Amino acid sequence: MLYPLKFRPIYKERIWGGRKIETAFGKKLPEGEKIGESWELSGVDGDVSVVSNGKLKGNSLQELIEIYMGDLVGDKVFDQYGEEFPLLIKLIDADDNLSIQVHPDDKLAAERHHSFGKTEMWYVVGHEPGAELYLGFNQPVTKEKYLEYLNAGRLAELLTAYKVQDGDSYFIPAGTIHAIGKGLLIAEIQQTSDITYRVFDWNRVDPKTGKGRELHTELALDAIEYKSRSDYKTVAGPKVNAPVTLEKCPYFQTNSLIVEGETVRDYAPLDSFVIYICLDGSLELEYEGGTETVKKGETVLLPAEIDEVTLKGQGKVLEVYIP
Repeated sequence: MLYPLKFRPIYKERIWGGRKIETAFGKKLPEGEKIGESWELSGVDGDVSVVSNGKLKGNSLQELIEIYMGDLVGDKVFDQYGEEFPLLIKLIDADDNLSIQVHPDDKLAAERHHSFGKTEMWYVVGHEPGAELYLGFNQPVTKEKYLEYLNAGRLAELLTAYKVQDGDSYFIPAGTIHAIGKGLLIAEIQQTSDITYRVFDWNRVDPKTGKGRELHTELALDAIEYKSRSDYKTVAGPKVNAPVTLEKCPYFQTNSLIVEGETVRDYAPLDSFVIYICLDGSLELEYEGGTETVKKGETVLLPAEIDEVTLKGQGKVLEVYIP
């Protein structure tokens, strides 16, 4: 029988990155590097996660799907996605503003890149005072008006800025123009895709190259959703020992789960893997066949064949699966 799987983090140096993934989560980062992302669970080609615990240690996620198929990911998930793992889980440390960017939807990504699109969500783990993120347009915008503001270096004036608090969550459908602002520590759940169209980078220069980073102005024009909307933020009160749904879309469902003492989760009806992203505390996972501990900063993949888990201890996790 399979067991709860942990994976080696894949660290990504970014011009806007910092060191909070180490200070907040206790992860040992490469010395002297500005780490913007920790890919906690990835099936992205070239960056496939490798198991770090138990008898399957050293095996890649891709290898496990090839061998265990529906037992690992769920029969319906395997039927839909085959050997491609459908989600990418990241921790993001924005020590500076990320670029203003957009991701293509499934149709456009398939046509241009033979890839999935990129719908995602953010959960705010930590923030500095006054930290903001940018999501969508704050007014009706035409392509012509967008280009006018972009070319004038004033694009941020068209975007809705959100003052954030810890525990806020935001849904970013593919096509939504967006940027994570300086001073934010975020858990990101997204479709398996690494396609980003960068449209404005705050006129910054990469100190390693002395040049600005590549922009994708033309590619982005047909990817952007120009309508304004106001439903990006999820408002959901916390509960103890019961899941609270933060987002449910065709690509993933994410729940917040606070555990105090003990709670039982029945996953038999799901026919999907389940991911725990531990944001606080430490929990013991009891399942038929054994136990595993997950602590703050760790991500665990529960194979689909595990129908029931008892969580014991004090902690908070994001619970993610394919609905």
